[in-house]
Amino acid sequence: MTRTAFVTGGTRGIGKAIVQRLKEDGLQVAAGYSGNTEAAEATARELGVMVVKGNVGSFEDCERAVREVEAQLGPIDVLVNNAGITRDGFFHKMSADQWSDVIRVNMDSVFNMTRQVINGMRDRGFGRIVNISSINGQKGQIGQTNYSAAKAGMIGFTKALALENARKGVTVNCIAPGYIDTEMVGAMDQKVLDAIVAQIPVGRLGKGEAIADMVSWLSGERAGYVTGCTLSLNGGQYLVG
Repeated sequence: MTRTAFVTGGTRGIGKAIVQRLKEDGLQVAAGYSGNTEAAEATARELGVMVVKGNVGSFEDCERAVREVEAQLGPIDVLVNNAGITRDGFFHKMSADQWSDVIRVNMDSVFNMTRQVINGMRDRGFGRIVNISSINGQKGQIGQTNYSAAKAGMIGFTKALALENARKGVTVNCIAPGYIDTEMVGAMDQKVLDAIVAQIPVGRLGKGEAIADMVSWLSGERAGYVTGCTLSLNGGQYLVG
């Protein structure tokens, strides 16, 4: 049986690496995106996957996107909640929009997307939900109260949903990456980035492929006894603060 996966934020960075790996694993894959049509078209062309535009912060738009994917590829067996944004700033200067934008895209989206697929997974007796959190949801980060709160919330969501669905063949797990060599990280000030890398015990940024490898395993048949876990892929950074 060919399974179907939907990866939000799946046309760039970590998301694209996940899409590529799941496609290589033999899954039918849909990649969600919000605005960068050029990147989406390139992903569809290069990887041979379906791309779906939508706003993960909107319950109704997620409902529509899932309907489109299921109409073309069939029921969604694997959901990877990867979409995310940053709107950094010190809390005492943070605007309401900075806060709500990040919570909506990074946290509300997890409800909006998962709610669309959970009943089908339960009914079929199989489902894999993988939530992409962050090291900053585990330890916090200066200038990212909004982002850290959303990513920490994702970890709590993962644990609770795993308990609710464990007897239905549906696993729910979380990956908390450290600093990964993506376009977003590459846009950081070089001095700041150098300081971050100096704190990582392995001495380098991570690769999106490492995250994709873990998603691949968690999405497979052999991971049925793993649920409610948060896996830290950060080069040992979490150990040193």
